[in-house]
Amino acid sequence: MKKLILVLIDGMGDHVSHKMGYLKALESANMGEKFTLLSELPSLSRPLYETILTGKTPIESGIINNQINRMSKEESIFSLAKKANLKTAAVAYHWVHELYNGPFNIEEDIEVEDLEKNINYGRFYWEDSYPDSHLFSLTNKLIKDKNPDFLLLHTMNIDDAGHKYGGLSKKYENRVHKLNYYFSHYLPMWQEAGYEIIITSDHGMDEKGNHGGDSKLEREVPLWILGDMSKDYKEKKIDQKDIKKICCDILGVS
Repeated sequence: MKKLILVLIDGMGDHVSHKMGYLKALESANMGEKFTLLSELPSLSRPLYETILTGKTPIESGIINNQINRMSKEESIFSLAKKANLKTAAVAYHWVHELYNGPFNIEEDIEVEDLEKNINYGRFYWEDSYPDSHLFSLTNKLIKDKNPDFLLLHTMNIDDAGHKYGGLSKKYENRVHKLNYYFSHYLPMWQEAGYEIIITSDHGMDEKGNHGGDSKLEREVPLWILGDMSKDYKEKKIDQKDIKKICCDILGVS
């Protein structure tokens, strides 16, 4: 069993993945592998959180739009890790709480510490513009304080910029550059602490600031598997719904 951090970058299309200079450097040094995936359909956030974390397509899970507000009925990475007595954590948008812990109370659930829930330790936000820089700092403190076995870090600023200015805009790209800096600052510390790291996105963003459909800009997303384990997946074809199994294999849960 190994510890794992899954970073979910909301709304980052593969067309800007080359802006991630630090991750490109890891690739060049044979310290990580990058893949390009097609998101499942519809290319919307809540359905694709469910796909990534449960391995089910939106049609299979029944989470087929962003307005379906209920708990997941599927086995997720969180629920399987909990059954294996692993500690779970998330620094994520409140929809993740709604999917895997239940109804979200804005007054009570900003911080969660409950070993009976699927997500034992949570720090949840609800504004798309909530700074990614704060999320990385919260994640770092959660790692130091709670030492979870599995942690989801979910960022929203790239998606927010895409909706406001478009997926081909300078402001969208600038958010990618900022995230690249946060990766270069925090990832070495987390790897030193013994974590394997996987980074991906739920969906992309078209030039008009939309997603949900079948265009290349909306569906092509990156996946990075970092560290020595990346060699196990070299040359393999990976689908978005395979991410759950990869995470469970790393965590040693079935």
